[in-house]
Amino acid sequence: MAQAELNNSATIATHFIITLFRVKMVNVAGTKVRIVKKKVTKFKRHESDRYHRVRPSWRKPKGIDNRVRRRFRGMEAMPSIGFGSDKRTRHVLPSGYKKVLVRNVKDLDMLLMQSYKYIGEVGHAVSSKTRKAIVERAAQLNIRLTNGHARIRTEESE
Repeated sequence: MAQAELNNSATIATHFIITLFRVKMVNVAGTKVRIVKKKVTKFKRHESDRYHRVRPSWRKPKGIDNRVRRRFRGMEAMPSIGFGSDKRTRHVLPSGYKKVLVRNVKDLDMLLMQSYKYIGEVGHAVSSKTRKAIVERAAQLNIRLTNGHARIRTEESE
């Protein structure tokens, strides 16, 4: 009886943790690791909701009487090292890959041996001719691209 209650409470605690954070299981370098985003919302600047001239991008409060700097209860949190993601899952996409910027065909060669861990992303300023060459070479080398179809279909159809 006690074992069943213990399992039930552990299940409830696990469910609470999963609902509290945004969690997704991914395969990172052969091991299953949960991606936990501790802080999903962005840190907003103190009193940016009160004054239009104060932009919401984060700035550290410096005033001697500032409530946020002094960490009073009920105030918004300041960014700190504790909000950081797990080192193993930092910059990992939900698919389990990390992004690498690709600007030319030669950049794909460095992804050749690491294609199980990294995924290419074609730069936004790459021309359509170079973009086609990158997509063709990536298909030959079996390298995945996040935006492989971007600006290729639209320009061909016009």
